[in-house]
Amino acid sequence: MNRVLRLLKHRLFDEGDAQRALGDAALEHIGERVRASEATHSGEIRVCVEAGLPLSYLWRGATARERAVAMFGKLRVWDTEANNGVLIYVLLAEHAIEIVADRGIDRRVGADQWRRILEGMRAQFRAGEFEAGLLAAVEAVDGLLREHFPLRPGEANPNELPDAPWRV
Repeated sequence: MNRVLRLLKHRLFDEGDAQRALGDAALEHIGERVRASEATHSGEIRVCVEAGLPLSYLWRGATARERAVAMFGKLRVWDTEANNGVLIYVLLAEHAIEIVADRGIDRRVGADQWRRILEGMRAQFRAGEFEAGLLAAVEAVDGLLREHFPLRPGEANPNELPDAPWRV
């Protein structure tokens, strides 16, 4: 896509678009689901929804994946005891979704499993069901974390990261 057209597209998307796609109630539901999920495994799940890329990213032609990796660091998803944090990233301006998983979980989960989660989200997003798509993705990631990082009886997840989605 032409750099100028891409820049205009991203400037047309703003916080209002993110609010319309995922309102406060939807974010609350997603945060509650993340909180419930983390009571069953030692992993951490973060959700980040961004309307458009910052100008500096657009100017240098950065991809949604690059921004997702940067947000993985900014939101400190990498900073978990067992290296089992997972970021679910949505970029509305480009209809892009990414999953960035820390090395502890990523070495146990194949690329096909991550791809299936993304495909499920894409299908629901195309139908305009953003909340349902993100809830299904959280559920799928929860299943992987429960499989690979279950809590032992009597053990609790110290909740290393906030549960509420990050919407920009």
